[in-house]
Amino acid sequence: MKGLILSGGAGTRLRPITHTSAKQLVPIANKPILFYGIEAMVAAGIETIGIITGHTGPEIRDAVGDGSRWGATITYLPQEAPLGLAHAVMVARDFLGDDSFVMYLGDNMLEEQLDEFVEGFHPEVHGSPSARILLKKVEDPHLFGVAELTDDGRIVRLVEKPEHPESDLALVGIYLFGPAIHEAVDAIEPSERGELEITDAIQWLIDQGFSIEHRELQGWWIDTGKKDPLLTCNRLVLDTIGTANDGDLTDTTCDGSVRIEAGARVSGSVLNGPLVIGRNAEVVDSRLGPYVSVGDDSRVLSSVIDNSVLLSGVIVDDVDRVTNSLIGQEAEVRGPTNTPVRLMLGDHSIVELG
Repeated sequence: MKGLILSGGAGTRLRPITHTSAKQLVPIANKPILFYGIEAMVAAGIETIGIITGHTGPEIRDAVGDGSRWGATITYLPQEAPLGLAHAVMVARDFLGDDSFVMYLGDNMLEEQLDEFVEGFHPEVHGSPSARILLKKVEDPHLFGVAELTDDGRIVRLVEKPEHPESDLALVGIYLFGPAIHEAVDAIEPSERGELEITDAIQWLIDQGFSIEHRELQGWWIDTGKKDPLLTCNRLVLDTIGTANDGDLTDTTCDGSVRIEAGARVSGSVLNGPLVIGRNAEVVDSRLGPYVSVGDDSRVLSSVIDNSVLLSGVIVDDVDRVTNSLIGQEAEVRGPTNTPVRLMLGDHSIVELG
């Protein structure tokens, strides 16, 4: 089985961060979102992985490399424009061959691992399903592609963002396919928005009599394409970290799960976990947490920060409280100020609050 990770989207909902960075490389608990998907595939025994890339392809290649750090082999598959998920399957046709594969949206985050989802999927066996999709009950199904099921649990129809949903089961964005999907993507036409929709390809399989299975996701699932869901995901992942200190702490108190990475220096501060402080970062006379990720080489001076993600090289100086914020690489936020601030800053921004 192979893996196909889609990382070609422009990330317009995370601007201004994504004006200069790939959305799949924005960190959750100081690890790029894309890395979680690669790790999940390798943990499920999938070591041959293709990554669909767009205009941020060079940045993704530089960050991910050849996959050897995970024991995987990674092939990069350029997509000239974001023309739909089914189009991404067409782009990957030669890479995939006739192998079954997992397709994974590169900005998705799941609580559950992929092991159980991929287990027992053998479309080459006569009578076996040709695809398996992952579904999750949601409160607002009109915002998603949804699956309509019969009383005995068979999928009969997939509808993209229905005005009047017949189901509350949304497609999560992780799919298992056998080689029949290639015939399906060749058979469909672009949708009204000009894209080849994977929901249309799966519907084609259903209409042609192919068997489609589903699994229902029980844990959390987050599309990290917007600031607030990304911060929510950061909180959920930080809740799972353990305590570790590879840095240098002086005159500092810690409460809860606190991870401090090599070369970091913390002095005269209060750390309320869960939180993580990256390599070679500096925290002085500050209060951090809960739910803070401080990126590598960042500096936090005489400030209070909670529920926020700071990318690498950020400076926060003399700010009374930064909360619910996403701050891009090498951005600077300087006070003094005595009022809380909520920020969404692109890379290299400079904000003077005083």
